[in-house]
Amino acid sequence: MARVRRGHWFLPETPDVVALLRRQLEVTIDGLEAMCRWSRGELEAADELEAAEHRGDIAKRELMTALRAAFVTPLEPEDIFSLSRGIDWILDHSRDLVKEAQVLHASPDTGLVEMTQELLDAVRHIDRAIASITDDEDAATAAAYEAIAAERRLERSYYRGMAVLLDVEDMRQRISRRELYRRCSRIGETVVEVSERIVYAVVKET
Repeated sequence: MARVRRGHWFLPETPDVVALLRRQLEVTIDGLEAMCRWSRGELEAADELEAAEHRGDIAKRELMTALRAAFVTPLEPEDIFSLSRGIDWILDHSRDLVKEAQVLHASPDTGLVEMTQELLDAVRHIDRAIASITDDEDAATAAAYEAIAAERRLERSYYRGMAVLLDVEDMRQRISRRELYRRCSRIGETVVEVSERIVYAVVKET
């Protein structure tokens, strides 16, 4: 049995929760890359997205376990939880979008290509923000705003795509693609929530 020397304090080991959060983001980016390939016609990439969603759940659970065990954290636990939950939703809803497309027999189109690419770019900016959040607050904030800017571009793609759908004669395709566009738009709203949470976390730390 190890002997505790008198006069010394021993603190619990502190897990690197930021690294675990970035691990969750890494899996999320893998999933969104697969979704982008799916939107470009690589329909088998849907299986990679499904696998990434399962890995994302594992990454989130590992982070939550570490958060419970951590004696101190570089960000408030509430912020870490909120960021992890939002990142999880982005991946979950992306998986759901592809599943819905499969059920509706809706093939992806140019509008969906644009929107999924903007989602991917936005999450990459979120990853850069998290990477800087504990040592470069200005860089973290700037990257979070870049993610929001990507979501604004997604919204412009959404409106362009909706206008194009008016000329689609097949009513079933028009309705199903509209639903997929709306799903993308809602994922974009989650991107904004995560990005603004990063900015809020930085403000609190300063």
